[in-house]
Amino acid sequence: MKTRNLILMLSVVILSLITSCNSKAKKPAETKEVETVVSEAPVNTLTQAEIEGGWMLLFDGKTSEGWRGYKKDHFPNGWQIVDGTIQCLGSGRGEAGNKEGGDIIFDKEFQNFTVSLEWKISEGGNSGIFYLGQEELDYIWKTAPEMQVLDNVNHPDAKLGIDNNRQAGSLYDLIPAKPQNAKPVGEWNKVEITVYKGTVVHNQNGVNVVEYHLWTPEWNELVAGSKFPALNKEWAEVASKGFFGLQDHGDDVWFRNIKIKELK
Repeated sequence: MKTRNLILMLSVVILSLITSCNSKAKKPAETKEVETVVSEAPVNTLTQAEIEGGWMLLFDGKTSEGWRGYKKDHFPNGWQIVDGTIQCLGSGRGEAGNKEGGDIIFDKEFQNFTVSLEWKISEGGNSGIFYLGQEELDYIWKTAPEMQVLDNVNHPDAKLGIDNNRQAGSLYDLIPAKPQNAKPVGEWNKVEITVYKGTVVHNQNGVNVVEYHLWTPEWNELVAGSKFPALNKEWAEVASKGFFGLQDHGDDVWFRNIKIKELK
C-alpha cells in the first residue's frame, strides 16, 4: 500500500509540473503598441506615381520660373514667391488691382488636361483661376472661363449673381458650385479642373461641384443669360487651347502645389 501511495503522489507531482510548463509556454509575449504617424506629402513636389502618370509641376515653390504677367514678358512685382506659395499682394483696390501686379499666366498653352492646385484666401478676398485663356484682349477674363476663388462669408460677390454662381468653386457668373464646400478663410482648398474635348469639370475639396460642355447650344444660352455678352459679344467662343492663369483682384491670395497632367 505504501508503495502504491508513493507512486500516486509522484504521478500527481509530475502532472503538476507538466501543466505548469505548458501554461508558461502558452502565455503570450507582451507586445508594445506602435503609434503610426502619417505625415503630409511635401508641397510643390511630385510623387513617383505622379511622375509615372505624366504629371508636370507648374510651380517649384521657390521661383517664378515659367510664370509671367498677362501680356507681359516678366513676372510682375505685385506677386511674390513666399513660404512655398505664389502670393498676390493685396492692393485694397479691388478688381482695379495693383499697378505693379495684374493677372499672371503659365507660359505654355494647354488643350486637354487636369490641373490641380491649392488656394487660400484672405478675409474678404476675391480671386480666380482661369483656363483656356488667350492674350488677344486687354484682360484674360474676357477670353477664359474662371473658377471662382472667394471668401464666401465676407465678400459681397458671394451674394450677387444668380443662385450663388459667384461663390468659391463656381464657374464664375454662370454655374454655381454644388455642393458649396469651400473651407473658411485661412485654410487651404484643393481644387482640380479637368478640360477634355469641351467637357469641363470643377472639383473642389474632393467633390465634383461643376460640370458643363463648351460650344453647345446650352452653353451659348447660359452665356447669353450672364453678364459676359455685355462685355464681349464673342465671349462664348472659348478657345480649345489656351493659357492657365491666376487672378489679381486686389486681395491677398496664396496658391501652391500647382501641377498639370495633359490628357490625350
